[in-house]
Amino acid sequence: MAPAADREGYWGPPTSTLEWCEENYAVSYYIAEFWNTVSNLIFILPPIYGAIQTYKDGLEKRYLAAYLCLTAVGLGSWCFHMTLKYEMQLLDELPMIYSCCVFVYCLYECFKYKNTVNYPLLFLLITYSFVVSIVYLNLKEPVFHQIMYGTLVSIIVLRSVYIVLWVYPWLRGLGYTSLTVFLMGFFLWNVDNIFCDKLR
Repeated sequence: MAPAADREGYWGPPTSTLEWCEENYAVSYYIAEFWNTVSNLIFILPPIYGAIQTYKDGLEKRYLAAYLCLTAVGLGSWCFHMTLKYEMQLLDELPMIYSCCVFVYCLYECFKYKNTVNYPLLFLLITYSFVVSIVYLNLKEPVFHQIMYGTLVSIIVLRSVYIVLWVYPWLRGLGYTSLTVFLMGFFLWNVDNIFCDKLR
Protein backbone atom coordinates (compact mmCIF):
# COMPACT_ATOMS: atom_id res chain seq x y z
CA MET A 1 0.00 0.00 0.00
CA ALA A 2 1.50 3.32 -1.04
CA PRO A 3 1.47 6.27 1.33
CA ALA A 4 -0.61 9.32 0.49
CA ALA A 5 2.31 11.76 0.72
CA ASP A 6 4.56 10.22 -1.94
CA ARG A 7 6.75 12.65 -3.85
CA GLU A 8 6.83 13.09 -7.61
CA GLY A 9 10.07 11.87 -9.15
CA TYR A 10 11.98 11.45 -12.39
CA TRP A 11 9.86 8.55 -13.68
CA GLY A 12 6.53 10.29 -13.08
CA PRO A 13 3.49 8.77 -11.42
CA PRO A 14 3.48 4.98 -10.92
CA THR A 15 1.68 2.84 -13.51
CA SER A 16 2.39 -0.53 -11.86
CA THR A 17 -0.42 -2.62 -10.40
CA LEU A 18 1.54 -2.87 -7.14
CA GLU A 19 3.28 -0.42 -4.85
CA TRP A 20 5.15 -1.25 -1.71
CA CYS A 21 5.37 0.28 1.74
CA GLU A 22 8.49 2.33 1.07
CA GLU A 23 7.90 6.04 0.42
CA ASN A 24 8.35 6.96 -3.23
CA TYR A 25 11.33 9.19 -4.10
CA ALA A 26 12.17 9.71 -0.42
CA VAL A 27 15.93 9.24 -0.93
CA SER A 28 16.55 10.04 -4.59
CA TYR A 29 14.70 11.96 -7.29
CA TYR A 30 15.75 9.23 -9.76
CA ILE A 31 14.77 6.13 -7.76
CA ALA A 32 11.15 5.60 -6.72
CA GLU A 33 11.83 3.02 -4.00
CA PHE A 34 15.48 3.45 -3.08
CA TRP A 35 15.94 0.63 -0.57
CA ASN A 36 13.82 -1.86 -2.51
CA THR A 37 15.96 -1.00 -5.54
CA VAL A 38 19.48 -1.23 -4.12
CA SER A 39 18.68 -4.36 -2.09
CA ASN A 40 18.43 -6.15 -5.45
CA LEU A 41 22.22 -6.07 -5.71
CA ILE A 42 22.14 -9.33 -3.74
CA PHE A 43 20.21 -10.88 -6.65
CA ILE A 44 22.57 -9.42 -9.24
CA LEU A 45 26.20 -9.57 -8.09
CA PRO A 46 26.47 -13.00 -6.38
CA PRO A 47 24.63 -14.78 -9.24
CA ILE A 48 26.94 -13.15 -11.79
CA TYR A 49 29.89 -14.49 -9.81
CA GLY A 50 28.19 -17.91 -9.65
CA ALA A 51 27.62 -17.90 -13.41
CA ILE A 52 31.28 -17.05 -14.04
CA GLN A 53 32.44 -19.85 -11.71
CA THR A 54 29.99 -22.31 -13.29
CA TYR A 55 31.36 -21.49 -16.72
CA LYS A 56 34.99 -21.71 -15.56
CA ASP A 57 34.38 -25.07 -13.88
CA GLY A 58 32.70 -26.46 -16.99
CA LEU A 59 29.48 -27.37 -15.19
CA GLU A 60 26.29 -28.14 -17.06
CA LYS A 61 24.46 -25.34 -18.83
CA ARG A 62 21.38 -25.72 -16.63
CA TYR A 63 23.37 -24.38 -13.68
CA LEU A 64 24.60 -21.46 -15.73
CA ALA A 65 20.98 -20.82 -16.78
CA ALA A 66 19.87 -20.85 -13.13
CA TYR A 67 22.43 -18.21 -12.14
CA LEU A 68 21.63 -16.04 -15.15
CA CYS A 69 17.90 -16.29 -14.44
CA LEU A 70 18.47 -15.15 -10.87
CA THR A 71 20.47 -12.21 -12.24
CA ALA A 72 17.59 -11.40 -14.62
CA VAL A 73 15.15 -11.35 -11.69
CA GLY A 74 17.45 -8.97 -9.81
CA LEU A 75 17.81 -6.64 -12.79
CA GLY A 76 14.07 -6.71 -13.47
CA SER A 77 13.26 -6.03 -9.84
CA TRP A 78 15.81 -3.18 -9.83
CA CYS A 79 14.06 -1.59 -12.83
CA PHE A 80 10.61 -2.10 -11.32
CA HIS A 81 11.37 -0.59 -7.92
CA MET A 82 13.39 2.21 -9.49
CA THR A 83 10.53 3.30 -11.80
CA LEU A 84 7.27 1.74 -10.53
CA LYS A 85 6.22 1.44 -14.18
CA TYR A 86 3.99 -1.42 -15.34
CA GLU A 87 6.41 -2.52 -18.06
CA MET A 88 9.20 -2.77 -15.50
CA GLN A 89 6.88 -4.67 -13.16
CA LEU A 90 6.55 -7.29 -15.91
CA LEU A 91 10.34 -7.31 -16.25
CA ASP A 92 10.42 -8.26 -12.57
CA GLU A 93 7.50 -10.66 -12.28
CA LEU A 94 7.70 -12.72 -15.47
CA PRO A 95 11.37 -13.64 -14.94
CA MET A 96 10.37 -14.83 -11.46
CA ILE A 97 8.17 -17.44 -13.16
CA TYR A 98 10.79 -18.34 -15.76
CA SER A 99 13.61 -18.63 -13.25
CA CYS A 100 11.55 -20.84 -10.95
CA CYS A 101 10.86 -23.12 -13.91
CA VAL A 102 14.63 -23.37 -14.47
CA PHE A 103 15.12 -24.15 -10.76
CA VAL A 104 12.44 -26.86 -10.91
CA TYR A 105 14.17 -28.36 -13.94
CA CYS A 106 17.54 -28.35 -12.15
CA LEU A 107 16.10 -29.98 -9.03
CA TYR A 108 14.35 -32.76 -10.95
CA GLU A 109 17.39 -33.39 -13.12
CA CYS A 110 20.05 -33.43 -10.41
CA PHE A 111 20.42 -37.25 -10.52
CA LYS A 112 20.55 -37.66 -14.29
CA TYR A 113 23.37 -38.57 -16.61
CA LYS A 114 25.48 -35.57 -17.52
CA ASN A 115 24.54 -33.57 -20.63
CA THR A 116 21.17 -35.21 -21.23
CA VAL A 117 17.90 -33.31 -21.62
CA ASN A 118 14.54 -34.24 -20.11
CA TYR A 119 12.36 -33.08 -23.00
CA PRO A 120 8.95 -33.89 -21.42
CA LEU A 121 9.79 -31.86 -18.29
CA LEU A 122 11.27 -29.08 -20.41
CA PHE A 123 8.10 -28.97 -22.54
CA LEU A 124 5.87 -28.90 -19.44
CA LEU A 125 7.80 -26.01 -17.86
CA ILE A 126 7.96 -23.99 -21.08
CA THR A 127 4.21 -24.50 -21.55
CA TYR A 128 3.58 -23.42 -17.95
CA SER A 129 5.68 -20.27 -18.46
CA PHE A 130 3.93 -19.47 -21.74
CA VAL A 131 0.40 -19.96 -20.37
CA VAL A 132 1.11 -17.98 -17.19
CA SER A 133 2.60 -15.14 -19.26
CA ILE A 134 -0.36 -14.94 -21.65
CA VAL A 135 -2.98 -15.11 -18.89
CA TYR A 136 -1.14 -12.59 -16.71
CA LEU A 137 -0.66 -10.11 -19.55
CA ASN A 138 -4.41 -10.23 -20.17
CA LEU A 139 -5.62 -10.32 -16.56
CA LYS A 140 -3.11 -7.86 -15.06
CA GLU A 141 -4.03 -9.33 -11.68
CA PRO A 142 -1.15 -9.57 -9.16
CA VAL A 143 -2.91 -12.31 -7.17
CA PHE A 144 -2.80 -14.59 -10.23
CA HIS A 145 0.95 -14.08 -10.50
CA GLN A 146 1.41 -14.71 -6.79
CA ILE A 147 -0.52 -17.99 -6.98
CA MET A 148 1.40 -19.21 -10.05
CA TYR A 149 4.71 -18.18 -8.50
CA GLY A 150 3.75 -19.72 -5.16
CA THR A 151 2.95 -23.00 -6.89
CA LEU A 152 6.45 -23.15 -8.37
CA VAL A 153 8.08 -22.16 -5.08
CA SER A 154 6.12 -24.91 -3.29
CA ILE A 155 7.42 -27.47 -5.79
CA ILE A 156 10.97 -26.18 -5.29
CA VAL A 157 10.69 -26.34 -1.49
CA LEU A 158 9.15 -29.83 -1.46
CA ARG A 159 11.71 -31.22 -3.89
CA SER A 160 14.55 -29.60 -1.93
CA VAL A 161 13.25 -31.08 1.34
CA TYR A 162 13.06 -34.51 -0.29
CA ILE A 163 16.62 -34.25 -1.62
CA VAL A 164 18.03 -33.04 1.70
CA LEU A 165 16.15 -35.56 3.87
CA TRP A 166 16.47 -38.69 1.76
CA VAL A 167 19.33 -38.29 -0.72
CA TYR A 168 21.87 -36.08 1.05
CA PRO A 169 20.99 -36.36 4.76
CA TRP A 170 24.36 -34.85 5.77
CA LEU A 171 23.08 -31.55 4.29
CA ARG A 172 20.07 -31.36 6.65
CA GLY A 173 21.54 -28.47 8.63
CA LEU A 174 21.98 -26.41 5.48
CA GLY A 175 18.50 -27.41 4.31
CA TYR A 176 16.87 -26.38 7.59
CA THR A 177 18.79 -23.10 7.61
CA SER A 178 17.76 -22.33 4.03
CA LEU A 179 14.10 -23.13 4.72
CA THR A 180 14.13 -21.02 7.89
CA VAL A 181 15.63 -18.01 6.09
CA PHE A 182 13.10 -18.38 3.26
CA LEU A 183 10.12 -18.60 5.65
CA MET A 184 11.44 -15.64 7.66
CA GLY A 185 11.68 -13.57 4.48
CA PHE A 186 8.14 -14.57 3.48
CA PHE A 187 6.87 -13.69 6.97
CA LEU A 188 8.55 -10.26 6.94
CA TRP A 189 7.26 -9.57 3.41
CA ASN A 190 3.72 -10.19 4.70
CA VAL A 191 4.27 -8.04 7.79
CA ASP A 192 5.43 -5.22 5.50
CA ASN A 193 2.34 -5.60 3.31
CA ILE A 194 -0.24 -5.96 6.08
CA PHE A 195 1.06 -3.45 8.62
CA CYS A 196 2.53 -0.84 6.28
CA ASP A 197 0.54 2.10 7.67
CA LYS A 198 1.42 1.24 11.29
CA LEU A 199 5.10 0.57 10.59
CA ARG A 200 5.82 3.86 8.81
